[in-house]
Amino acid sequence: MIHSLAGGVIREKKYFDFAKVRFETGEVYWYISPFENLKAGDTVLVPVGRENEPTVAYVLRIDKHVSEQVSPIPAKRAKKILQILK
Repeated sequence: MIHSLAGGVIREKKYFDFAKVRFETGEVYWYISPFENLKAGDTVLVPVGRENEPTVAYVLRIDKHVSEQVSPIPAKRAKKILQILK
C-alpha cells in the first residue's frame, strides 16, 4: 500500500476482466468475468435483476485487465458471470 504525503492511504488499483453480453431480448449489459478462457461468442449464465435470476446471455466482447477507475460500469455494482455454457 502507498501512503500519500498528507498521511492518508492511497488505495491499490484493482483490475478486472469485463464481458459485454447480450440477452435474447436485445438488451446489452456488462459483467465481471472470473473466467480466463471466456471469449466473444460464448454463451454464459448471468444473474439478472434484484432476485439474481440466472439467465442465458451471449458474450459480445471481452475487455481484459481493466482498472476499476476506468471500468465500463462501477466495479462495486457489477455482477459476475456465473457459468460458461457449452
